[in-house]
Order: sequence, then structure tokens, then C-alpha cells
Amino acid sequence: MRIIPPDELPINADGSAFHLHITTDQLADKVVMMGDPGRVPAVAAYFDSIEFDQQSREFRTITGNYKGKRITALSHGIGCDNLDIVVTELDALVNIDMHTRMEKDNFRQLTMVRIGTSGGLQPFCPIGTYVVSQVCMGMDGLVYFYDKGESVSDSKISEAFVNHTGWNKQLAKPYFVLSDKELVDRIGFDMVKGITCAASGFYGPQGRYVRLGLTDPEQNHKMESFEYNGLQITNYEMESAALAGLSAMMGHKAMTACQIIAGRYSGKMNTDYKSHFEELIIRVLDRI
Repeated sequence: MRIIPPDELPINADGSAFHLHITTDQLADKVVMMGDPGRVPAVAAYFDSIEFDQQSREFRTITGNYKGKRITALSHGIGCDNLDIVVTELDALVNIDMHTRMEKDNFRQLTMVRIGTSGGLQPFCPIGTYVVSQVCMGMDGLVYFYDKGESVSDSKISEAFVNHTGWNKQLAKPYFVLSDKELVDRIGFDMVKGITCAASGFYGPQGRYVRLGLTDPEQNHKMESFEYNGLQITNYEMESAALAGLSAMMGHKAMTACQIIAGRYSGKMNTDYKSHFEELIIRVLDRI
């Protein structure tokens, strides 16, 4: 059996994951994830008790109990590149022996639900809407660095999207990954469902023009008009595809639920969304 070398899986002296600085026993099987470390205490405020609290870089982790469920609240920072770190280290904590550096005999499955904010691309996703990512689209090409990447990406949706938008061949090929169906049905049954685009940036990749011009000023209109088997691209954020793709390859359950705070269709923005976001937190905690 392969022994994973230190340069491929860095492990701290106390046996904790290199970036997250948490150990196996400090991680719950149910993980609620968010980008902003400042949101982690807001989630943990609903816990009945807290057993662990750790901050490392942008990664804040609090593990506790909520209505009889052991849950870890964890911040992952911004972007699919950060999710590559977080999901890989979470998986290593439960499926790699951090002392022998060998894969464990018994697989341990995690349930990871990301809650975030996003920009709505459809008129039926106005500001304040809760959207669950039934399918996640990645612009970053992350899954293609792994040998299972092609197997988790729906090539038919990808081909249809590339043809519809005239996708720039200089960009990474978009990948489309289905979120865990059972999670989507259980947690997002009363939310809008659709395709969430995990953009590779906040400005240009999401069609925002400040001083630098765009290679395709019509990108958002093309995305808005795309439809595949009744599914439309509902919203932009920056992490869902990496979470869905890596989890699918590793065998974990994952999904993303977002609150719309920017109306890319209407051109409006709401920066005062915290009270409404707390309702989404409670729904996820109750249903995870």
C-alpha cells in the first residue's frame, strides 16, 4: 500500500492537517462550510455546545453539537483553489492514517454542505432567493487535474453549453457535476434548483466590467439563455463546482445552497443581507 510522502501531504507535528490545523478527532462527519471565517461563529452561535475552536489563515473551524447532531462549521476562503485544499485535507483526516501516511481500510464518508451568497442570473432568482445547486459548473478546470475528473463531469451538458455560448477555447473546458441528489432533496426541497456557475474570479469571469474590457461582453446573456433538460443557470458564486467535483471523486456527499444578494439580471445589489442569511443557516443545520 502506498505511503504518501510529506511533500504530497504535509502534516503538522501534532498530526493535524497542514493548512486547516485540525486533527481527525476534531472533525465531525457533518460539515457546514462557508467562505468567510467571520460567518463560522455566526453558525456556531446556534450550537448547544462547543468542543473545539481553531483559526488558521482563512480557515476557521468550530465543532460542536446542535440538537443532538455533532457538526463542524468550517470556513474555506474564496475560490475553487481553496476548496482543493480544504476538501483534500478533510478527506485525508478521515481516510488517511496521519501517522503511517497510508490509506485506512475502512472508508469514512463526510457530508459537506456549503452555504454562501451569490449573484442571480434569472428573473425567477431575485435578491433574497435561496438557490440550491442541483448541478455545479466549474470554469477553473480543477477536476481535470485528477484522473477521475472526466468521469464526474457530465460531458453532454458541457458540450451543449460550449456550443450555446461559443466558449472561448483559450479558457478551461467547463465541467458540470451533479450535487448529491439525496442531500439536494432533503435540504433544498423548498429552494429554487438549477445550475450554479462557480466562476474563476469575481470580476471579469462573472461578466463585471470596471476598467479592463471583457473578451465576451455577452457572456452573461448567453449563460442566462442556456437551458439543458429544463435546467437553467441560476446563479454565480466561486466554490460549488470544486466542492461537488472533489466530493464525487472521493465518495463524499456534498451540495451548495446560496442566498442571492446580487441581481445580475436586475443590476441590483444588497449588502445588508445578514438577517436573511441566518434563516438559511438554520434551515441547513436543521436538515443536514
